[in-house]
Amino acid sequence: MFYGAVVWDPWLIVAQIVCLQCLYYLTLGVFLSFLVGVRVSRMSLVYFFDFASVTTSTVTGWYVIASFLLSSIAGAGYMLYLIERAKKCLDFSATLYIIHLFICIIYGGWPSSITWWVVNGTGVAVMALLGEYLCIRRELREIPITRYRSNV
Repeated sequence: MFYGAVVWDPWLIVAQIVCLQCLYYLTLGVFLSFLVGVRVSRMSLVYFFDFASVTTSTVTGWYVIASFLLSSIAGAGYMLYLIERAKKCLDFSATLYIIHLFICIIYGGWPSSITWWVVNGTGVAVMALLGEYLCIRRELREIPITRYRSNV
């Protein structure tokens, strides 16, 4: 977990980004299937990537919002084990949501809903701050030192 000299390894960074992105979407899919899947007749990628599904005017929209926010909390937990460093949490959180923005633009166009921007801005803030908090708690733990006593 704690390294001596930090070596810049681009393949490790790309692998961490891919793993974090995949885990985020997997968790989002689980939350969407439990919260939204029981309310709609057919699940689709619209709930993942279309900004129109993130709305406060319907109960289903509120469940989509809850799914996104719960996924950001889970993402903070993933960063505790994948990233392990508090100072990198903001970078990886922002990268995840920028990639999500690009996918949303490709899928449904530029997000013109203020609700979408508020939900995703809150998501990146929650993921970054909670991830930093969890990583700092781990970094500040005391290092256990065991002493062996000889009975001589």
